[in-house]
Amino acid sequence: MSHPLPALSLLETRVLGVLAEKQRTVPDSYPMTLNGLLSGCNQKSSRDPVIEASESEVQAALDSLRSLSLIIETSGGRTMRYGHNIERVLHIPSQSVALLVLLMLRGPQTAGELRINCDRLHKFADISSVESFLEEMTQREAGALVVELPRQPGSRENRWSHLMSGVPVIATSTLMSANTDVTLGELAALKANVANLEGEVAELRATLAKLCAELGVSLS
Repeated sequence: MSHPLPALSLLETRVLGVLAEKQRTVPDSYPMTLNGLLSGCNQKSSRDPVIEASESEVQAALDSLRSLSLIIETSGGRTMRYGHNIERVLHIPSQSVALLVLLMLRGPQTAGELRINCDRLHKFADISSVESFLEEMTQREAGALVVELPRQPGSRENRWSHLMSGVPVIATSTLMSANTDVTLGELAALKANVANLEGEVAELRATLAKLCAELGVSLS
């Protein structure tokens, strides 16, 4: 396509991902029927997030993707079957498709996680080869397809996310967790100091009240 793709919905990326995944893992059932695609979209394993899409919702996603040339529709006997057209539309190699599919199906992952999880779709020799294809997708002339996310506190590797649904909303709660921890620690210390001060004030008031009583002087 000569023009950029619009941002896809979660279900649209799930449909695309399932088609590309099943093409590699269960080729005998590819192209897929609507029922098979529905099961793949609502699959509980190897999916993040897990969804519960209806048949009509999956059909609507297929229709939308077909209008973008991302879906190929064929008639197989009595049932319509569907395949993906990712390589031709995005002009990327099969290795990049495999990585993009995993990101669409399982959410953000590190290069190491992608290499392990990608084993059934494409066997990458090492992590550097994964990173190489990821970098290629970030420098794509027609627009980046993936992005490297800021490192999470406590993590040793950065995660990657796809851009098929637009720029991902980075969880500020995760990025701010370190600051939140410091703030909570400071708040706890402040509360402890206040409690100590209140205790000291109470003791002083008691001492003052005792002295006033002995001197016959009213506190008021």
